[in-house]
Amino acid sequence: MNPVDLTLYLVLDPDLCGGLDNMVETARIAALNGATVIQLRAPNQKKRWWLEAAQALKAVLDPLQIPLIINDHIDIALAVDAAGVHVGQSDLPPAVVRTLIGPHKILGLSTSNAEQLAAVPLALVDYIGVGPVYPTGTKLDASPVIGMDEFARLMRAKTLPAVAIGGIKQGTAAPLITAGVDGVAVVSAICGQADPAAAARQLLSEITGARS
Repeated sequence: MNPVDLTLYLVLDPDLCGGLDNMVETARIAALNGATVIQLRAPNQKKRWWLEAAQALKAVLDPLQIPLIINDHIDIALAVDAAGVHVGQSDLPPAVVRTLIGPHKILGLSTSNAEQLAAVPLALVDYIGVGPVYPTGTKLDASPVIGMDEFARLMRAKTLPAVAIGGIKQGTAAPLITAGVDGVAVVSAICGQADPAAAARQLLSEITGARS
């Protein structure tokens, strides 16, 4: 298993961040203020944009030793030597992804119910994303909302590190940590905020407080 600190997982949205340059700066600020892993997700962008964005993100995140995860686009992850890839249930299967990226890159897989959780290939996947926990407006094709009761059941059943995602913002992260998740993934809670540094610090404080 490739270790990854899921504590505060920022999923970048270039539209919410206000374009490529602002997105890269948001990632840098978040990494300096508590984000432990950063994912590039931009479903509306073309491949050249993806490449330029990933290169720019690597340039600011590598000196800070914060891993860059690429959503779905394995070719981009390999082209920039990103730390890993995250895929969903309708993307390439984990076995195929692992063959392409090799044994030493991080591989994350989205899950949203007990059936998907039970089907995760434990020898291939390093962590799972679980959600959406709460209603979300940043992923239009998201699965139905899980809710806290089902989320807690999934946390009791998990056998891999897990990060919660979906509608998480300040004030809603602590219950997820208490339920047993290893970290929380956020989008609009940092992207597009007037003060992303303060937003990241507040989220990290909430998470660490819940752990203690």
